[in-house]
Amino acid sequence: MATDTLKSGNAGASGVSGVRRLLLDNGALTALIVLVIAMSALSGDFLTTDNLLNVGVQAAVTAILAFGATFVIVAAGIDLSVGSVAALSATMLAWSATSHGVPVFLAVLLAVATGIAAGLVNGFLIAYGKLPPFIATLAMLSVARGLSLVISDGSPIAFPDSVSHLGDTLGGWLPVPVLVMVLMGLIAAFVLGRTYIGRSMYAIGGNEEAARLSGLRVNKQKLAIYALSGLFAAVAGIVLAARLSSAQPQAANGYELDAIAAVVIGGASLAGGTGKASGTLIGALILAVLRNGLNLLNVSAFWQQVVIGVVIALAVLLDTVRRKAGATPVAAGTGGNKGKQAGTYALAAVVTVGLVAATSLLHTGSSSSNPKMGLSLSTLNNPFFVQIRSGAQAEAKKLGVDLTVTDAQNDASQQANQLQNFTSSGLGAIIVNPVDSDAASNSVKAADKADIPVIAVDRGVNNAKTDALVASDNVTGGELAAKTIAEKLGGNGKIVILQGQAGTSAARERAQGFANGLKAYPGIQVVAQQPADFDRTKGLDVMSNLLQAHPDVQGVIAANDEMALGAIKALGSKAGTSVSVVGFDGTPDGLTAVRNGTLYASVAQQPSQLGKIAVDNALKAIQDKKVESTIKVPVKVVTKENVAGFTG
Repeated sequence: MATDTLKSGNAGASGVSGVRRLLLDNGALTALIVLVIAMSALSGDFLTTDNLLNVGVQAAVTAILAFGATFVIVAAGIDLSVGSVAALSATMLAWSATSHGVPVFLAVLLAVATGIAAGLVNGFLIAYGKLPPFIATLAMLSVARGLSLVISDGSPIAFPDSVSHLGDTLGGWLPVPVLVMVLMGLIAAFVLGRTYIGRSMYAIGGNEEAARLSGLRVNKQKLAIYALSGLFAAVAGIVLAARLSSAQPQAANGYELDAIAAVVIGGASLAGGTGKASGTLIGALILAVLRNGLNLLNVSAFWQQVVIGVVIALAVLLDTVRRKAGATPVAAGTGGNKGKQAGTYALAAVVTVGLVAATSLLHTGSSSSNPKMGLSLSTLNNPFFVQIRSGAQAEAKKLGVDLTVTDAQNDASQQANQLQNFTSSGLGAIIVNPVDSDAASNSVKAADKADIPVIAVDRGVNNAKTDALVASDNVTGGELAAKTIAEKLGGNGKIVILQGQAGTSAARERAQGFANGLKAYPGIQVVAQQPADFDRTKGLDVMSNLLQAHPDVQGVIAANDEMALGAIKALGSKAGTSVSVVGFDGTPDGLTAVRNGTLYASVAQQPSQLGKIAVDNALKAIQDKKVESTIKVPVKVVTKENVAGFTG
C-alpha cells in the first residue's frame, strides 16, 4: 500500500512538473494564447474574421524583418539597419520602375540586390573591419535612410501597379502580405534547420572561437548571415510599400526595434545560439495582437508604448527564469521531437478556441446605441494635432458620439493598420488626418468598400474617395507667411526657412507656399533652408548652426510653431528685435510667444475648429444628410495686434 501511494504521488508530481516545463518551454506561445483570450474578453470587435486577418497583415512586415534578424541574433549579432534598408529597397524599386522606366521585374531584382548589398556591407565591416555589430549596423541605418531621402528627394514615389498587388487580397479575403509572411517564415525555418549556413549560425552564436577552431570559416559565414538579413529587409520593404501604394522615404522608421523585440519575445537569446523561426513569428503576432487590441480598446498610443516595453522586459525576464529552471528550448536543426512540438501547437489551438468561444458570450447585447466614429491623427506629439483632437472630442461629447482616437506617430504603415481596425470594427464613420496623402488611399478605399463614410481633416487623401475634406490650405498659409515676413522686412533682407519633416505632405505644401509667396519679393534673399522635422529641439539646434554661417540673418520662416519656438530660443535677445520670426499653426505656446513679442506672427489654422467641423460632418454622413465635399477653414495671420481676439 505504501509503495502504491508513493507511486501515485510521484505520478502527480511528474504531471505538475510536465505542465510547468511545457509552459516554460513555450512561454511565447502561452503569452500569445493569454493575449488572444484577454482581447476577446475585453473587446467584442477583436474576434472577427476581418480583424484577425488585420492582425496577420499588421504582423507581416515586422515578422519578415524579424525572420532576417533571427539569423543575425542566433549568430550573436545585431542588425539595427533593417528598417532603413527596407525603405531604401522599396524606394529603389519605385524610383527605377516609375521614374526611369526600368522593367518591373528588373526593378524588383534591383531592390532585392540593394538589400543584399547593404547586408554585405554590414557583414564586411563586422567580419573584416572588426567593427562591433551595433556600430556597423547603426552606421548603415543612417546611410540607408539618407540615401532613401536623396533618391526620392524627400517625397513618396508611386509604386508600380503590378507590384502593388502584393498589398491586395486573394479571392477578396485572403491578404497577400500574410501569404508572403508565411512563405518567408518557411524559408527562414528551412535555412535555420536544414542548411549548412543555419548550423553555422548556431555554432557561431554558441561559441565563435570554438566554431573557428573547428574549421568553420566564420568571416565568410557572417557575410552570408548579414546578406540574408538584408534580403529579408528588402522583401519587407516591398510588401510595406505595396500596402501603401507608394515608397515612403521615412517608411519602417524604428521597425528594427520591433523586429528585435519579436525575436527576443519569441525565445531567442541576444547572447546567441538559440532561436527559431516559429518563435519569431509568435513574437511578431504578440506585438500585432497587442497593438490591434489596444487600438480597439481605445488605449492611448503613449500607453501602448509603455505596455509593449513592459512585454519586452517580461519576455527577457521569462527567458532568464526559463534558463534557471532548466528549460530546454530546441534550436532548429539541433534535434528535438518535432511531433511533440506539433502536438503542443495543436493543443494550444484547441484550448485557445475553446476559451475564446466562452469569452465571446460576455459581449452579448453590450453594444452602445450612440453613433461610433474613429479619428486617426498623424501624430499627437505636436500641439496642433492635440488641438484637433480636443476640438473633435468636445464636439463628440456634445453630440453624444462615441469617438475613438488613435495616434499614427507619423508612421503611414501604423496609420494604415489603425484604419483597417476601424473598418473591421464596423464604425459609423472614420475621420483621418493622413500621415501621407498617397499612403492612406488603400485604407480609405477599403472603408469605402465597406460603406463607411470617411472625412479627411487637415490633409486630403489622393486616389481615393472621401465624403468630405475639412482643411485649411497649407499652400495659401505658406504664401501668407512669406508675405508677412517680407512686409515686416520692407521687401528687403536675408531670411532662413526651417522646413518640416521630409516626406510629409504638410512639409511639401507649406514649402511650396513659401516659395510662391516670396516670388513677389525679389529683395528677400533666402540664405538657407534646412529641415527641423516639426520639432522644437531640432529647430533650436538647426537655427543655432545656421547662425554660425549667417549671423546677419533678419528673418525666419518656420513650417510650424514648434520649430519657430526653437529658433527663438537660439536667437535669444535677437528674437523680436533684430530678427523677426513667423511660425505656422497658431498653437497655444506659439500664441503666447506672439503676445510676448518674441514671435512676430503665426499663420493660424484654427485646429480646434478643424476637429469640431470634422465630427459634425461625420455625423451628417452617418445620418445620410448632405455633406459638402470640401469645407475650408480659413487661415489667419495672428500678430500682437489681433492675438487677444483669437481663440483657435
